[in-house]
Amino acid sequence: MLNKIFPFQADSWAFVLSSLVVTRMVNKLLPFQADTWVFVLISLLLAVGGAVLLYIVMFYVLRSIFRQFERDIALVTLNVSAYPALTVFILAVLKLTFQQLPSAVVIDGLENILVAGLIIALSYWLVQLFIQVFIYYLKEYTQQTEAMWDDVLLPLLEAVVPVVIFLIAGVFVLRSLGVDLTGIWVALGGATFVIGFAAQGILANFFSGVVLLIDTPFQFGDVLRLENGSIAMLRKIGVRVTQLYLPDQHCDIYIPNSKLQEQNIVNLSRPTAYYHYSTEVSIPFRHDAREVKHVMEEAILAHPDTLGDIDQKLELIDRYYQIEELKDQREFGRLRLLAEQDVNYKLEEIVPALEALVVTLQFAEKGGLTQEEIENVQQEYCDILAAIGLDVITEIQNNRSVVTLQETRSKDTLIALVREWYRIFIRDPNLLDNDSYIIPDEWERKINLLKRRAQRLYQKISNPQREETRLDDYVMELKQWLQARFKQSRQKWQEPQVLVKGMEHDEANCYIKFQLNFFVDDIKLENGKRGDRVSSQIYQDVVQYLQQSQEASDIAEGRSL
Repeated sequence: MLNKIFPFQADSWAFVLSSLVVTRMVNKLLPFQADTWVFVLISLLLAVGGAVLLYIVMFYVLRSIFRQFERDIALVTLNVSAYPALTVFILAVLKLTFQQLPSAVVIDGLENILVAGLIIALSYWLVQLFIQVFIYYLKEYTQQTEAMWDDVLLPLLEAVVPVVIFLIAGVFVLRSLGVDLTGIWVALGGATFVIGFAAQGILANFFSGVVLLIDTPFQFGDVLRLENGSIAMLRKIGVRVTQLYLPDQHCDIYIPNSKLQEQNIVNLSRPTAYYHYSTEVSIPFRHDAREVKHVMEEAILAHPDTLGDIDQKLELIDRYYQIEELKDQREFGRLRLLAEQDVNYKLEEIVPALEALVVTLQFAEKGGLTQEEIENVQQEYCDILAAIGLDVITEIQNNRSVVTLQETRSKDTLIALVREWYRIFIRDPNLLDNDSYIIPDEWERKINLLKRRAQRLYQKISNPQREETRLDDYVMELKQWLQARFKQSRQKWQEPQVLVKGMEHDEANCYIKFQLNFFVDDIKLENGKRGDRVSSQIYQDVVQYLQQSQEASDIAEGRSL
């Protein structure tokens, strides 16, 4: 009868019946009304439209604005956040959409998957921001600070924090998917106990490394003397081992952190890079001991790489080091000493000016600083800034005035003279390729620190607020930092010393034994072997000088005969 009314084939009836069954099953799983489907469609359209709008704002509007900024931190943050932000937005809109729908097995499952995807996207976004923005710019900041712990603690944070974030995200993802974590926590606790017991040596090294990072008795590049007497340069403090470089053997060694922490280590680079060097020299007895001692003292003082009074070094440098292979070193040494002398003269001009400013502040702050007194102090401090090489620049930013300090182009300033000095320094023919980077990096870091300290002090002087009674202390801190951390003046106790230690003899000759004590200007240079090279050159020059004196004496005696 149906075939007569509806002349369909058997397969057509099968299609109709199967469609009805599928529709009925879908209605049971997704019991939506027509208005619900309209809501889902509108939400999806809003998600697509919002994503397109967000893409335009981030990739075109904000990017064009951030490119005009002097620093690139905003642009880098935008580049890192663009795609993760789009993903989070889309997933969040879909999650809110499914949350408004009637409860169903499929809907609840999709909602859990969206929550897991949202957690993964947020954790990835957070890790990228931490590594590419926070750590990157914090490393740049730590290079301009005097603290040592941050230079070694940052690599540990960079390695550990992302792992912790992903582990926490993994726990929340499993919970969002309905996984029961009770058994996992119990198993993890038992495994942690077993692993901790089995790897107690590794954990001891780890915590020792953390202690070394926090305590920071040394930093990268420091020259250390270990308990066995070997000299090593610090390369890296790792989670388990510390990497050291041995200049004598030209190789790296790796010491477990727990073993390193137990040693008595001498840091030869602290408090300064000046290195005390001592060596013994034996001279034949036929030479006059007083004359030999005097020659040795002058030879050490004349060497451009040892510490001592610069005026005396310049007077003596032409009398020694006449060996052909040392002539270039002597000329570069003379230029370097003259440049350093100019730096010292400028510091001798700035330090008394800061002391005078302290006296001015101590007198003015007794009754409270008036606006006129603040302006007078500002003017006095501006004169000091000019000697340093900084000008006060006032700019209008966001409708408010911002004061910054910028370098001047004058050549007769502390900053300019320091740069001229280290540029001559790196032309020393004895320096290695790596030294030509160490010296400028060290001094540019000090110059940046000087500029930051000077600007902070200017801001405090311009707006004393409740700290007007402490301004003199802040000025004194800058003065002490210049003398102790920026560049230490050469002291009397650093001058060379020659001691007669006794006599020794062999079958043919008798010798006078001398001990030579002097300071080398920078132990880090020449792979830590700068002292050995200086000692060898001093000994070589003393021997040649004595030989020339003996030959001259023999010639004079021959003429008299």
